[in-house]
Amino acid sequence: MTDRICVGAIAGSFGVRGEVRLKSFCAEPSAIADYGPLFTEDGARSFKVKLTRPVAGGLGARITGVETKEEADALKGVNLYVDKDKLPKLPDDEYYHADLIGLEVRDTGGAVLGRVSAVHNHGAGDILEIAGAGLQAPVLLPFTLALVPTVDLASGRVIVDLPEGLE
Repeated sequence: MTDRICVGAIAGSFGVRGEVRLKSFCAEPSAIADYGPLFTEDGARSFKVKLTRPVAGGLGARITGVETKEEADALKGVNLYVDKDKLPKLPDDEYYHADLIGLEVRDTGGAVLGRVSAVHNHGAGDILEIAGAGLQAPVLLPFTLALVPTVDLASGRVIVDLPEGLE
């Protein structure tokens, strides 16, 4: 699964002719249709996507193999993945969430705190969720240069400068 990245989800049907409502997780929402076939999480199904129009809460789309409202409704909640090598290369200071999850987390003194267990974004920027034996409870830390000065994907770790009281 590490070779695929979640780029969107099917949010249900749109209309009565088998269109689906897509929720895109791409920086440019319409880019979801540019990456070739999209796969279900288990890779058992793939879909070619043709965007039809913007709709409330996402994008209207036709996907291969879906012809009826009932077929579209049955796919509600299915996450859509693309092969990672189809995505654009990022600048040095940007990362895909999937690349951050699982990285070892150390403080600025070198002590292991745990691992990045999730990356959240509720609209105001990315937040790392860090869990591990070096912490009393999971910590939510804004993913900023001041608090996360080092991300080293090659060595599989991040260095964090935890504010006082979060240790």
